[in-house]
Amino acid sequence: MVAPTFAVNAHRFDPYRAFKFQCVIDGQVVAGLQKMGALKKTVEQVKWRAAGDPSFQRIMPGGTSYEAITLEQGLTHDPVFEDWANLVNNIQGDAAMSLLNFRKDIIINVLNLQGQVAISYKLFRAWVSEYQALPEFDANSMNAVGIQTLTLQHEGWERDTAVSEPSEF
Repeated sequence: MVAPTFAVNAHRFDPYRAFKFQCVIDGQVVAGLQKMGALKKTVEQVKWRAAGDPSFQRIMPGGTSYEAITLEQGLTHDPVFEDWANLVNNIQGDAAMSLLNFRKDIIINVLNLQGQVAISYKLFRAWVSEYQALPEFDANSMNAVGIQTLTLQHEGWERDTAVSEPSEF
């Protein structure tokens, strides 16, 4: 017997789609968000041998590292990416850098097809390590959309267990 993959909607078998998501920065949903990199962590492997058994190697977990994530936003008038990038490195010099506000906790929401939050993750102490304000322009690309890119370093993430599976109607 196969266990149901959805507790509230036991009749459902299909997983959530990857195109329904949102990113919340400073309590505001990012406008025009097109793409987000995967949340990925890696646990370092520590190999060791016991002195009495040199033929057998053991592996135990070491430190955990979290991959940077990239957010891609369609070129709009929403200044959230640029404002945040300027908190880390400002053209006005080090005095303009905000040591208080350049790290932010952000929220990533996975939505169901009805637009309800189904799964939520919180990224801790994220900061901008790379910002692309404008894409490469090409007058021959009439159907291309301008994209801004933000790369975030962070200190980990965890699932918000208070967000439960929404009932489908």
